[in-house]
Amino acid sequence: MFMKETREFLESLGYPGGDCYDLPTSAKRFPDGAQYRVEIPSVEGPRVLEAVLEEADRLGVTIHRVSQGSGIMLLTDEEISDMCQMCASRGIELSLFVGPRGTWDISALPFTSSGKAAGLRHEGMDQLVYAIEDLKRAAQLGVRGALVADEGLLLLTKEMKHRGILPQNFVIKVSVQMMASNPVSIKLMEQLGADTYNVPTALTLPKLAAIRQTVNLPLDVYVEVPDGFGGFIRHYEIPEIIRILAPVYIKFGLRNHPDVYPSGKHLESVNIELCRERVRRAALGMRIVEQYYPEAVTSKLGAEGLGVPVTGVQNAKV
Repeated sequence: MFMKETREFLESLGYPGGDCYDLPTSAKRFPDGAQYRVEIPSVEGPRVLEAVLEEADRLGVTIHRVSQGSGIMLLTDEEISDMCQMCASRGIELSLFVGPRGTWDISALPFTSSGKAAGLRHEGMDQLVYAIEDLKRAAQLGVRGALVADEGLLLLTKEMKHRGILPQNFVIKVSVQMMASNPVSIKLMEQLGADTYNVPTALTLPKLAAIRQTVNLPLDVYVEVPDGFGGFIRHYEIPEIIRILAPVYIKFGLRNHPDVYPSGKHLESVNIELCRERVRRAALGMRIVEQYYPEAVTSKLGAEGLGVPVTGVQNAKV
């Protein structure tokens, strides 16, 4: 075998000796026994969420998670509470991005050609303090899911759960912009406290299969990718992605759309139409699943493991 000793070394540590070209079927599942769930990203506020739910009803698409990218800090308490109410009434997870991030701080580094690798990571302790405050505020308003893109913040969320600062059922979703790309790196993210992990968008099925052999947490996989991450449209791979990567969130981004981050009222009408099209794309993707993998098992709304918001009490106890 090519490079046998090194591959055996990796296998002795519990990792695959290489990418899994045999594409083994995953026997891993969500807590309810399902193989896959559906996510609509970039749902930037309550009016946009209303449009997502309306379109999902019209097209008969089950959506398990909606995520937002502009950040907790750019939503009012009322807006967050409205989104919590809408998601809780249907048993849908609401995942809001931590607001403070590298590209919104005063440093120019993330915008330089060499510094882009810094991504959304937080510079300094104050930025971590701000991010923790963002998470605490969301949890107090009833949110039970958030995105992070910094390894240090990820570890801190684990400690926050341990100390009761965040509830145990608060789902920490690691952003695609973390960019860990191999089984060992993503295993590290799992150990640091990730509850789900959004893999980089251009990984092949053998590379993804090797990751699934190593980690147990759900993987979030873009099957249509925003232009900034490649613009790929992988709809026909969805059945294999479900078979190989279960438990997996099938995530419908959208190619050919404007940059709407950070968003707000000035972009609301654009965001509404973008999200309507994302739901339409999800309907197209689910048609492929129904045709080519009809036995694939999906979750019911409100299933165990979803970060469904808590409602009814302002400043809900964590």
